Amino acid sequence: MKAIDNKHTINNELVRLINNLTQMLLHSIVLGKGKPILILHGFLGMLDNWKTIGKQLADDGFQAHLIDQRNHGNSFHSDEFNYNVLAEDVYRYCLHYQLSNVTVIGHSMGGKVAMNLAIRHPELIEKLIVVDIAPKVYPPHHADVLAGLLSLDLGKLETRQEADNQLKKYIPDFGVRQFLLKNLYRETNGKFGLKCNLKVLSQAEQMIGETFMQRAKFENPVLFMKGQNSSYIEENDRVAIEKFFPKASIFEVLGTGHWLHAENPKVFYEKLVSFLKN
Repeated sequence: MKAIDNKHTINNELVRLINNLTQMLLHSIVLGKGKPILILHGFLGMLDNWKTIGKQLADDGFQAHLIDQRNHGNSFHSDEFNYNVLAEDVYRYCLHYQLSNVTVIGHSMGGKVAMNLAIRHPELIEKLIVVDIAPKVYPPHHADVLAGLLSLDLGKLETRQEADNQLKKYIPDFGVRQFLLKNLYRETNGKFGLKCNLKVLSQAEQMIGETFMQRAKFENPVLFMKGQNSSYIEENDRVAIEKFFPKASIFEVLGTGHWLHAENPKVFYEKLVSFLKN
């Protein structure tokens, strides 16, 4: 009888572990068929920011995995938030879907996750595309954005326009406000909520600026794409880039800032596909 009870306990434990792993699987939308391309958004973003690029990749014969990272979009929320766990989330995603020889595109925070993943699991990645971020430490610079989001009284908010008017007190740039307002959604009770885990993310600004400290190198091809008017990648960052990624090249998208894939999508996509196919 005791042996049966032990077997029953073990089975229950296995079910619990499987359920936990499933709940901690990153949410994604998969478009197209072909070589897998994983796309990782930036801080306070979500997979919706990359749907246009994803559809283009699918039309060009690739399989685009648009991914919400933890505490963002429709993925799970967690108090644990650092580049190691973010990279392992993506690694576990690849194991779950049996993906190999993947290309990873990462923008800003997503670019640091992509770099971390490539250093930790180089056998998984064929190519890497890092969008407007370098492997270095950045000082905190999201204070106004976070203050604006924290100022929203979601319980009293009735329209998206009200939310925009409130954010305008902290964030004058209309495009940035529209980017942030993608996080706003209606809950089942009709009240507004935020998809992102603002409680955790508002305490993670210091972490977002950090870099990974591994000493290993990623020996496969890497493309760094920078906005001409962005200061995220500077000329003296080339040394750090080549230290970790000896086969890296840097391409500047003219007339763009930090959101170069949205500001000049034609040139951005042409360079992206050229790198993927060659």
